[in-house]
Amino acid sequence: MTRYLPRLLRLKTTSSARGAVQTIVLASALGLLPVTTLAADLENGDVAVVPPQEFDSGRYGDFRDRLHDWKVTVGAGAIYMPEYEGSDKFDINPLPIISAEFGDRISVDITGVTVDLYEANGFRAGVKGGYDLGRKEDDSDYLRGLGDIDAGGIIGGIVSYEVGPFEAYAELDKTIGGSDGLTGTVGAKASYRYESFLFSADVSGTWADDKHMESYFGVTSAQSANSGLAQYDAKAGVKRVDVKGSITYMMTENWLVTGTAGAGFLMGDAKDSPIVKDDVQPFAMLGVAYRF
Repeated sequence: MTRYLPRLLRLKTTSSARGAVQTIVLASALGLLPVTTLAADLENGDVAVVPPQEFDSGRYGDFRDRLHDWKVTVGAGAIYMPEYEGSDKFDINPLPIISAEFGDRISVDITGVTVDLYEANGFRAGVKGGYDLGRKEDDSDYLRGLGDIDAGGIIGGIVSYEVGPFEAYAELDKTIGGSDGLTGTVGAKASYRYESFLFSADVSGTWADDKHMESYFGVTSAQSANSGLAQYDAKAGVKRVDVKGSITYMMTENWLVTGTAGAGFLMGDAKDSPIVKDDVQPFAMLGVAYRF
């Protein structure tokens, strides 16, 4: 069954390097990196990689078997997404795909690490750590005059309950620094494997506290003067609902093609913010990856 969908993070520093990082961050927050959830689903089809005889495993160690044990996935793709949360303009950017799982407890991807602390009878509970790169006012012309939202670390917890192909989950994340906000997500997903195809669908809702909402959707008097937008107070509440689906095709034992598409629907004070140009936020990703 699928593991936890990664969170959405969006990045930028210089136009190229920072843009690539921001793309990854936003993609993970929307759960657009499905290859990081495939290890458990494809576990029955795993076959150990046998090194060629000329490889000196006695001297160097069998690193390929170790990569197999870690269930490492690397690849690249492209992502179509809004310039920022609430934008009506979209970017298509390159997207690196990197993830690893060790055993049944530890999951690592470019957004952070998740550690399962308890698992029994379909129930899981774990903790996670990661980062939020905030938002830069030069991400979009619409954000001019609003200033930057600083980066911060994320600590959180996650619980899930799985029955057959279905899973319900809940996450709680606290940002340390940056917005200093608190967000909670609840959702349900299902997956189905047919021959070399893996299908999955997910629906979720995200709640955010006053600090998160004010940082990303509020407009202070100073920001209003600088940007020309109306002053606006964004309060805690449900900020968005997301619906998405993914298809992964195993071309070979190791090579896969994966894609995700869906849309987020901004709600409440987020939807009514003058920063938001469109409350419907479509997104899509297509990539190719190799599983060691």
